[in-house]
Amino acid sequence: MSKYLVSIAFVLLLSTVALAKVAIVTSTTDLRSIAEMIGGDLVTVESLNKGASNPHSVETLPSYMFKVSKANLYCKIGLDLDSWAAPIIDGSRNGKLVVVDCSQNVPVLGKPTQKVDASMGDVHPLGNPHYWLDPNNGLIIADNILDGLITVDPANAETYRKNRDAFATKLSEKLTEWKGLAAKLQGTEIVTYHDSWPYFANAFGIKVDGFVEPRPGIEPTPSHTAEIIELVKKRQIKMICIEPYFSDRAPKTIARETGAQVVVLPPSVGGAPGANDYLSLFDTILKTLAGD
Repeated sequence: MSKYLVSIAFVLLLSTVALAKVAIVTSTTDLRSIAEMIGGDLVTVESLNKGASNPHSVETLPSYMFKVSKANLYCKIGLDLDSWAAPIIDGSRNGKLVVVDCSQNVPVLGKPTQKVDASMGDVHPLGNPHYWLDPNNGLIIADNILDGLITVDPANAETYRKNRDAFATKLSEKLTEWKGLAAKLQGTEIVTYHDSWPYFANAFGIKVDGFVEPRPGIEPTPSHTAEIIELVKKRQIKMICIEPYFSDRAPKTIARETGAQVVVLPPSVGGAPGANDYLSLFDTILKTLAGD
């Protein structure tokens, strides 16, 4: 091979290396959205769970293992919500993979004060894992992802830090806007299908009075539905909030007996039209609750 061809091959090799992006796989679309904002043009990001699907249960597919086998970074929710990710990560046989637990440093709500057993349903021993639904935790998630990106791609650390700071600025601006949207929701009492919303309720002054599920992960029973109907009547609750991946049969029964409205709320990015990224997710939820 001539020196000219060798030089061309070397240049092409350098170009390929320079254009290579950090491959990130996330458990959920919420983590994907934040990772995209921190990584910018330097990363590609895929989520294993879809926005309108239940994040508690994802099938272990060979195609998911293949995706993770090619990844540099895996971002998980943690707190046992996505324990399904463990066999996918193990099955990928990717010894160079860096795994980031995005729950690190999050002030966790709902930690059980007693020993957890199967009779309690799908109670998470480490606490409620739906922490991304408090936008104040979005920056903590971003910082955890930032640390992971710097670990796998230290050469671009400064760019990732700048992207993180830009995200923090946007988030701060949106928090002011969201507080305005939530002003008329202060003190609103709701019933939710699953215990997905304590972080959101805590952030925006909403009160969750009960759950359609008798216990987390347990299908509604006639006796429990009757109890919720009485609760809704007594408290004059106007909204029964349900995630898009649960059956609306029991919520509609409660609504029919009480006059309350069934409201579908997206708990994740992509779970409803307009909830296209982490910031617009909260726009969508708040506007839906306010009836806008």
